[in-house]
Amino acid sequence: MENKRKKMESEKKKPGAIVLTNGYLAKPDAKTAHGLIRGTERFSILAVIDPEFAGQDAGTVLDGKHRNIPVFDTVATAITEVHDIDYCIIGVATVGGILPESFLPILELCILNGISIVNGLHEFLNDKPEIVALAQRHQVTLTDVRRPKARKDLHFWTGDIFNMKTPVVAVIGMDCAMGKRTTCRMIREAANQNGIKAEMIYTGQTGWLQGGEFGFVFDTTVNDFISGELEHAILSCNEATKPDIILLEGQSALRNPSGPCGSELLISGNAKHTVLLVAPKRKYYEDLPEWGALPSIASEIELIKLLGSRVIAIAINTEHCSLEEALSFQKAYEAEYKLPILLPIQQGVDSLIPELKKIINNIK
Repeated sequence: MENKRKKMESEKKKPGAIVLTNGYLAKPDAKTAHGLIRGTERFSILAVIDPEFAGQDAGTVLDGKHRNIPVFDTVATAITEVHDIDYCIIGVATVGGILPESFLPILELCILNGISIVNGLHEFLNDKPEIVALAQRHQVTLTDVRRPKARKDLHFWTGDIFNMKTPVVAVIGMDCAMGKRTTCRMIREAANQNGIKAEMIYTGQTGWLQGGEFGFVFDTTVNDFISGELEHAILSCNEATKPDIILLEGQSALRNPSGPCGSELLISGNAKHTVLLVAPKRKYYEDLPEWGALPSIASEIELIKLLGSRVIAIAINTEHCSLEEALSFQKAYEAEYKLPILLPIQQGVDSLIPELKKIINNIK
């Protein structure tokens, strides 16, 4: 009863937010919204704005799970239907981080109604004089999550990570939009529910929006300081929370030509263990044949080994798969790779817990 009361009090303290997708809700570009619908410790998500799915529940649209988050056609409708809207969060992550043109008048309407804006795109609202002036007149804030840190706030890699005893597990994928962040959060939650004190390092804007305390936004950090920001986040987390294990949210993929990424987590972050996400029905990087075919899972596992880490589990992104197909892939991979094969959305990630406990016990 006491825990329930504390949880309710915590929920009340979180500022209320609506999430703007405006036609993108069912598309991969709305992965920021998808993460917020699934859970955030930073905001209380009150509604989603998307005329295409108005009248439905956002969770049901996302993955069939009702989450009591209504979808409204307009901000005006949301304002009349829900109370205590403090923020409007731009819920899309477009190619190049460009703000869709159709979003601008909607954001202006939010500002006119005293609602602050949180923006995770590369196109910054604070660089738009007319929006800044409007926000000032109506005394609301504009938060550009991807605004790069000042040089004085950046950290250079020191090597102190090698003195840390806490095991580090990277959650990386074979491509973008695989579910790395969602799987990482699910592993953290499952670990904590099973007596393992796990912490997660966020590396993207959605991780911060979901309440991440330790981390940085990878794709806005000057390249020379990525390894140092990663190391600093891990060491700060370890010092402040004394966890049993630290999880790293991956970005992009080791061999995605549009932005190869992940070796930093294994080398600079000293992640000796890896959970690898795969999408069996995806044939090309970001479904674009001109970008090249995805490599084999076996070769990715070998590459990770060459980078000094060990794949401890494979998690399957089941896009375009029926449940029967997903279970078939799971069975085939278990036979081929002799590893825990996770279906995070369908089954959760509890089957990874024994492996995490083994890793922790080997450190002690």
